[in-house]
Amino acid sequence: MDIKSVFGKNLKLYRKAKHLSQEQLSEKVDISLKHLSSIERGLTFVSADLLVKLAISIGVPVFFLFMNEKEYYYNDILLDTVEKTIEAQFKKTVEEIKYDLRQKTLN
Repeated sequence: MDIKSVFGKNLKLYRKAKHLSQEQLSEKVDISLKHLSSIERGLTFVSADLLVKLAISIGVPVFFLFMNEKEYYYNDILLDTVEKTIEAQFKKTVEEIKYDLRQKTLN
């Protein structure tokens, strides 16, 4: 499978995982629906700018869009690790905010 096909397949996979239609994603990144469809089918490729916009819009690191199916296991492990790290940081931030609010009410 060539890089355009791998990229298109992954883009479609992550777009669907985020519950975005082609129309919604194409609007987010300011391209035509036809262009997005062509990318997902591996017929055309993207510029560097569009690559970044797509990755941000579907919430994945750019390199996830280039991984072939043999690398998905690693991808799942990495996603779990990232998710746990984000959750831990979120909890820490919430606790810091609660602490700050308690300090303000005591003063």
